[in-house]
Amino acid sequence: MKKFIIRLLLFIGIIIVIGFFSVPILKDTKFGLDLQGGFEVLYEISPIEGDKLTADMLNATHKTISRRIDVLGVSEPDIIIEGDNRIRVKLAGVKDVKQARDILSKAATLTFRDTNDNLLMTSSVLKGGNAKVTSDSKGQPAVLLPVVDVEKFYQVTNKVKDMNDNRIVIWLDYVEGEDSFLKEANNCGNLTTSKCLSAAYVDQAFASDVTIEGNFQKEEASLLVELINSGSLPTKLTEISSRMVGASFGEESLSKTSLAGLIGVILIIACLTYFYRFAGFIAGLGIIIYTFLTFLVFWSIGGVLTLPGIASLILGIGMAVDANILSFERIKEELYKGNSLKRAYKAGNESSFRTIMDANITTLLVAIILFFLGESSVKGFATMLIISIFITIIVMVFVIKYIIELFVKTDFFDKRLNLFIGVKESDLKDKKIKESKLNPYKSLDFMHKPNRYVLISASIILTGLIFIIMSGLNLGIDYRGGTNITILSSNNINSKEIKEDAEVLKLDYNEINNINDNTAYIKLNDVLTKEESEPLNKYFTDKYDASVDIGVVSNIVKKELTKNAIIAVVLSLIGMIIYVSFRFRFTFAIASISALLHDVLIMFAIFAIFRLEIDVIYIAAVLAIIGYSVNDTIVIFDRIRETVTLKHKNIIPNKEVLKSILNESLRAVLKRSILITVTVLLAVISLIIFGSVEILNFNIAILIGLIAGVYSSVLLAPYVWYLLELRNIGKKVDLKEKYKDKYEELVVKGIND
Repeated sequence: MKKFIIRLLLFIGIIIVIGFFSVPILKDTKFGLDLQGGFEVLYEISPIEGDKLTADMLNATHKTISRRIDVLGVSEPDIIIEGDNRIRVKLAGVKDVKQARDILSKAATLTFRDTNDNLLMTSSVLKGGNAKVTSDSKGQPAVLLPVVDVEKFYQVTNKVKDMNDNRIVIWLDYVEGEDSFLKEANNCGNLTTSKCLSAAYVDQAFASDVTIEGNFQKEEASLLVELINSGSLPTKLTEISSRMVGASFGEESLSKTSLAGLIGVILIIACLTYFYRFAGFIAGLGIIIYTFLTFLVFWSIGGVLTLPGIASLILGIGMAVDANILSFERIKEELYKGNSLKRAYKAGNESSFRTIMDANITTLLVAIILFFLGESSVKGFATMLIISIFITIIVMVFVIKYIIELFVKTDFFDKRLNLFIGVKESDLKDKKIKESKLNPYKSLDFMHKPNRYVLISASIILTGLIFIIMSGLNLGIDYRGGTNITILSSNNINSKEIKEDAEVLKLDYNEINNINDNTAYIKLNDVLTKEESEPLNKYFTDKYDASVDIGVVSNIVKKELTKNAIIAVVLSLIGMIIYVSFRFRFTFAIASISALLHDVLIMFAIFAIFRLEIDVIYIAAVLAIIGYSVNDTIVIFDRIRETVTLKHKNIIPNKEVLKSILNESLRAVLKRSILITVTVLLAVISLIIFGSVEILNFNIAILIGLIAGVYSSVLLAPYVWYLLELRNIGKKVDLKEKYKDKYEELVVKGIND
């Protein structure tokens, strides 16, 4: 008793310490613009003069954009090179979106002209962003310009040296028809008021780096360097997608989703405690350790937390709980077989370990595919999911197992099994109850008219197909291109009034609707430019005292996202086939894939029937369900494999035995399948009810996928496997895994009991 109390107090103390240290980490975590407002833009990069875009040009553009952002005062901008010719910029927390957009999209127009304003060279002759302060022959501050195109520079300087006015004028953001050296001659070099940075005499041709000399003060030379570097962008930026999120919009999303997450976690802990008593309570507190470590790793790698990331974390919590439920159910089985608590705890964890690892590795495959093929928020979702899987294995499989084992070794629960894991001591003395616990749900015959399960699913999928043919899918801007505007007002607004605004503003809208009393959205067919979207943002902000979220996706991005979504789904399915075939058997792989395809088709069918929007984060939900569903299916197949190996020595003599194997295996894991689904559903339903509208459709997709997943795992995948295995009746099959009969060991009281 004393050992138990000491260990319990020590564990609770650790949880309190973890909670204490979690606060500064959470405060220091970087939030995405969907959680604090801001601006995101995706640029396509191309050379100014039509030359081939090089890696150096792309990197120089990245550096220059970084310098431009510095003047905005954004503490931690996210600037990412995507592919061979794109740069994505995320400015979470930026206050003046218009200013940010103007500074970022400003043309890279550091140019070299003669005094008659004729263009001589662009910034492509320089090594972008590498001008620096140096000293002239007299030790005075000067500016060094690193030349990369030596031949071009030589030709130009050789030409200018022979001109009557042999000066090269350096301009920043020269505008044809507005700017001229004639007007700026007297002011040229005044770096605070003029775009004319310098007018340097050229007495000879140069085929190397050059130095601009003058009566510079050190501060003036430094400022000139900064201006040259900020404009020495050898490329032009074309905006192909963007998003503007109002600050209050982001703050409300964060508060709502955090509340939903907290409620979901509390419900999961309560559920675990109810079904598994003390062991469930410890596992529930393990969620706090899991969450802390997940955030710690995410924070340490500089991750940016977004709404999909939070959703991924909460989904990961459900998957982490699955590891404990698998172990606890196995432990209860061992107790009903007559083993002591210590032996049952050891054997139960050994039995579940293999299944837990297989289930998490399959989900990891999907997460990795998502990470490499996903865009923006999907990549954030995948990052959090990958971290969650590794932390699940570390915390729930090893740490929590070890902690619970410490309590088991105190002997406090030897006669208190009901308090420990919900196994009544009186039930262990009753043979009929023990038999019913070891062989539950005997009245359920999963193989009685199994075609009806197929018929139910086929009816839903066919209905969805009819809706798709008649009305098509309700595609978001990610997959149709265009503009989405979401208006979150402090007052009530209605779609009728918004439609009147759309008519006045002459907007070509596809749909206008209310999400709730104070939130409305508009789908525009047009891809708005920054000149068009900024006035709209101001109009709706001012009129409705609202925070506005404007997302724009061009046809270029639409095509790439669609292609990546298809590739991601196909690669996920192929990855599953390979892994399940390797770990189990090809017939199991085919049955698993049939279940996964069923889940995907059901999700699309329901979304088509109810006209729910399909966007880029929806595909993340589909892929998450693929991983989650195969997780569930593998648990069932592992039990089938174990039954075939241990009870039938890998030979199935006839069809009736094959049916009995399926029924016995499914009955054994039915409670676990339902319980883990319910547990995760608690978190998802919490997100749907209390979470942000931004990820509402994502959560609905997860909800549909979870229900479809448990249906296919329990009723469809085993039936498909049954049909495939009929041809192997009477043959010895290789099921890859070797199982030991744990009950052949001689039990000697006081030695190994």
